[in-house]
Amino acid sequence: MRFDEMQAPSIVARIAIGKAIGLVFGLLACLVSPLLVPDVSLMFRIGMLLWYPTMGAFIGVFGVMNYHPVLELPMPWWIRAPLVGAWMNLVLVFFTYDAAAGYLMSALNVSASPFWFVLEGAFVGGLIGYLATRYGGEGVQTLQAGH
Repeated sequence: MRFDEMQAPSIVARIAIGKAIGLVFGLLACLVSPLLVPDVSLMFRIGMLLWYPTMGAFIGVFGVMNYHPVLELPMPWWIRAPLVGAWMNLVLVFFTYDAAAGYLMSALNVSASPFWFVLEGAFVGGLIGYLATRYGGEGVQTLQAGH
């Protein structure tokens, strides 16, 4: 059932959906990490647990902007959400480059670039954006829900 069949578009619903899906991915990363990399640090695991709900919240908030004000271009969810997810994971890789490289080396037993996490962020961001848009709406009308 689409959001317009259930209720009016809502920014709160977008953020809640984004955070819930992010929490699922964060829990998955936190719980699967020790299975793939036995010596992964607790801080890295907790960081993953908290990172993905934050990504979901950002994607939920950015659902208000379906038109870029400076470039004067439409910004549909399928561009906006993967872009935010990729950007967030790019920042993550910059902060945790050594830990992410060690994680991939231990998990895959190859010397892979940690920047593959950027592609993973785009995928997760796209999924969050799709579900948040489908069930929470998008655009400026999400701000006027309940008025």
